[in-house]
Amino acid sequence: MSDLSRRHLLMTGAAAVAVAARGFAQPARFDLVIKGGRVIDPASRLDAIRDVGIARGRIAAVSANVDAGPAMVIDARGKLVTPGLIDIHTHAARSADGPPLLLKDGVTGWIDAGSQGADHIDDVISVARSSAPTGRVLINIGRAGIIPDGDTKDLALADVAAARAAIASHRDFVVGIKARLSSDVAGQNDYDVLKRAQEAAGPSGIPVMIHMGQTASPLTRLLPILKRGDIVTHMFAPAPNGILDDTGRLLPVVIEARRRGVWFDVGNGRLGHVRWDVVDAVMKQRFWPDAISTDWNPMSRTTGVVDIANCMSKFLGYGMSVTDVIACNTVNAAKMFPAFKDRGTLAVGASADLTILELRDGAFEFLDNYDNKITGKQRLFAVGTILGGKKVA
Repeated sequence: MSDLSRRHLLMTGAAAVAVAARGFAQPARFDLVIKGGRVIDPASRLDAIRDVGIARGRIAAVSANVDAGPAMVIDARGKLVTPGLIDIHTHAARSADGPPLLLKDGVTGWIDAGSQGADHIDDVISVARSSAPTGRVLINIGRAGIIPDGDTKDLALADVAAARAAIASHRDFVVGIKARLSSDVAGQNDYDVLKRAQEAAGPSGIPVMIHMGQTASPLTRLLPILKRGDIVTHMFAPAPNGILDDTGRLLPVVIEARRRGVWFDVGNGRLGHVRWDVVDAVMKQRFWPDAISTDWNPMSRTTGVVDIANCMSKFLGYGMSVTDVIACNTVNAAKMFPAFKDRGTLAVGASADLTILELRDGAFEFLDNYDNKITGKQRLFAVGTILGGKKVA
């Protein structure tokens, strides 16, 4: 090859590299850019002022200065930008009105926790299937679901075969089993009901969520049945048979359950699940919740639940930081259920479900389930929801 030909080849290659470099230097094309917010993504250990670029329903960039170009821009200065909030304990599927209301509250993923059993599982799955935010279902081990006479006071209603058949038929939407164990629901059957729930879960390996508090059996009998990945909800329920002993210390069986991978959830609800003196005693021992769920239904706004942001805010006064409470409803919740495996984070490539929150200072009243009041200095408010890369609230 002549020197001239060699020089021509080198120049051609250099030009190609230069063209490629200019191409990569071009601003990314985004559909939506959220500018200037305090981005809190516990999964990535990120808490900083950042822009978030979204393209084709996915997180495309998180950096100090994203060039929006012609993209739609949301000004988030002075606000918090987080992964979309996930509520692992609701009763949203009891009504088709539920999921849209949750979306307005900043909830982009939800679990209906045992509203229906095998006999009527199609009813709640139809709501989950048509939901814009991702919705999934825990099947009640009581085949008739939640009933006034008690889901499993008649032990025959804890039907393993019926539950297994319903799970097998709807494995894409049934992601766990709910065992409501309080004495007004299960009577004296709590231990046997939980054993049957585990038996029903066996073939699919799905988790069991137990509704604890005011059970006939102590937790020393019930918790050893739980496996890694199972969930204890209503963790702040008072005696009888809460997570504290008579001196106000955590039961060793509770600590051991967490060590082997059992999750603990708030499940705020309306009656019998949260009392401030229990919260105070538990939180002082730094046994913080893994998830802060609401036990929500369409009437919750008129109760002490209000919404998920309100429930999260209650724990800011007990030593948890803003990042801590956001982790409960993002990365932690996503770890509990594979249906949310690409949610709960703002990592590049993740599904672009986000919640925009305001953290306001002031004097805010919070209720437990016994009409006791505390005053907090800060309160979170959901002010925007992005679902699949589009602003929907």
